[in-house]
Amino acid sequence: MTLTYEQAVALYHQGLDPTVAMLLALVEENTRLRADNEELKGTLNAAQAVQPSAPSGSIPPYAKPNTARGRRRRRPGRKKGHPGVTRARPERIDEVKSHPPLADCPLCHKPLPQRPSEIRERIIEGLVAHKSNATLHQIPRQYCCSCEKMVEPAVLAAMAHDRISLYTYVLTAWLHYRCGMSTANLVALLAHSGLEISPGTLTQGWQRLGTLLSPAYDQILARVKSSLVLMADETGWRIHGVTHWLWYFGCTYWSYYLIDRHRGTAVVNKVIGTVFEGVLLVDFWGAYNAIKTWAKQRCIFHLFTALKKVDRQRPHDAVWRDFRQRVKRLFKDAVRLLDNDNGLGQPTLDRRRQLLADRLAALVVVPSDHKEVRRIQKRLRRHRDELFTFLDYVPLVSPYNNHSEQQMRGPVLCRRVSQGNRSRAGANAQAILMSLFRSMELHGRNPVDEVLRLAQTAIAGKPLVLPPSPDEADQIAA
Repeated sequence: MTLTYEQAVALYHQGLDPTVAMLLALVEENTRLRADNEELKGTLNAAQAVQPSAPSGSIPPYAKPNTARGRRRRRPGRKKGHPGVTRARPERIDEVKSHPPLADCPLCHKPLPQRPSEIRERIIEGLVAHKSNATLHQIPRQYCCSCEKMVEPAVLAAMAHDRISLYTYVLTAWLHYRCGMSTANLVALLAHSGLEISPGTLTQGWQRLGTLLSPAYDQILARVKSSLVLMADETGWRIHGVTHWLWYFGCTYWSYYLIDRHRGTAVVNKVIGTVFEGVLLVDFWGAYNAIKTWAKQRCIFHLFTALKKVDRQRPHDAVWRDFRQRVKRLFKDAVRLLDNDNGLGQPTLDRRRQLLADRLAALVVVPSDHKEVRRIQKRLRRHRDELFTFLDYVPLVSPYNNHSEQQMRGPVLCRRVSQGNRSRAGANAQAILMSLFRSMELHGRNPVDEVLRLAQTAIAGKPLVLPPSPDEADQIAA
């Protein structure tokens, strides 16, 4: 609120009461602005006081930097020199529609000859709108003298005691749990297609579908535990507002998800046991320290991320810059050795591998009074035998845990829409269906068709058998 000189004089001549009221209003506004200013200062100070060792989940969103700013935008389309790709002609034509010839030219409006000069073909693919299907199943029932009860053949189109088709549940579950579409939008989509259904009917159907497919979920866990290289990761989750954790355990062709209340070693032991007979590729989270394996590989990219956090806090610290440069050069040399593993013999690789280990050993024992330097040195000492494992298992083991991060991307996007689950039963159903959908996608199969086939097999009372992964199929063919 501002006053000009003329307005102030006019207010003064109006008397005592208007002048006092205006002064009180100005004082109140000034107090409010001061409070807002102090709150803004506190926010800025909190953003600057974030420690580099703080976990990402404990940092408020306003304190996180805008990492996209200044990043060069990738040019859309294929790279120069790569051949273009057009849509393939469909193998099946469902309907042929002939159009009548024009009587007049649409440009000059003059009459046209009745016989067309040529017939141009144009294929249009798409969904059929406003189409839902209600099928009446007439099921023969017969009395079994041996069992002394009525029996009937299994109906594979729906789950027991359900009036909604099995395909509807599988498709909507894929759209919800894999693509991140909200339940409200799914209800609206089905209503647009002519199928009126409530959100509760959908969610309860997904839970029954998850229970039906739980044997296949257990088979995925068995495939994951028997893999040579196992990758794991975890991220925050919510069940009815209570903090939980979404865990991922997987390999090249199998993904196993689990939603649990805890984030410690007990979850890792419950899933893969106390001993894993393979190589474990994880980040630096302490829950993976206690499990015994053939070997472990810690993600180098997570180490680089920890260095960048300190860089943002101490951009002009000479001691830190010197240490950070030595660490980055060491691990980039290791990755470069992996990339250049073409003409080098095994003795040369062993010698260079030993040189990298010697450089790491010398780096972690250098005395320093710098707090962040000592923190990174402690991490390197603790995991000194788990940083160059990828050089011993070329090309099976990667120096980065990129596969787990990619498998976590889909659930994280779904979390932004659904904010987690409302019940434990819903969380179990989500873990089961996400594991099946994602595993089938890693196989290169249609996830909806494969999960539908498994559900129909379970309804028919037959044992569930997962399809072989591509590497298993190659072994069978050989």
